[in-house]
Amino acid sequence: MIEILISGGQAGADRAALDVAIRHGFPHWGWCPAGRKAEDGPIGGQYHLTETPSAKYFQRTEWNVRDADGTVVFTFGDRATGGSLRTIAFARKHGKPCLHISREHCYQPALDLQQFVELHNIKRLNVAGSRESKNPGIHLWVMGVIEDAFFWSENHPYTLGGPGEG
Repeated sequence: MIEILISGGQAGADRAALDVAIRHGFPHWGWCPAGRKAEDGPIGGQYHLTETPSAKYFQRTEWNVRDADGTVVFTFGDRATGGSLRTIAFARKHGKPCLHISREHCYQPALDLQQFVELHNIKRLNVAGSRESKNPGIHLWVMGVIEDAFFWSENHPYTLGGPGEG
């Protein structure tokens, strides 16, 4: 299972991973642009992120892919675009496993994520994807997927099983 969640801190899918980690007292870290730049203003100090030398997003994106064992990219649509597409390209460049989870075409996202992590023996998972401004609601959806995948028993202490069970 994973030992740390990595993310760049952008509003949306990235920040969802960090918020899940904080909620569950789980280790998190990642590279963020110089100045802790994000679309909604500076990234808060509660997130354990290290600034890259550049304020450009592409550097933090590549460094997070490079320093992780694998990356998951979350989008609402079935095609990755913009920074999500660039993240996938960096995973290919660095020979890292990458999973694209689309809300539109993925019926068991938490189970798919668990299987990806297990198949590739991922300890350091980079979480990336759409910004909240481009896909309103993605933050909450990604939080739910990550929590169901890795924190099921904490969120559902009186139920047996987990995603894919039953």
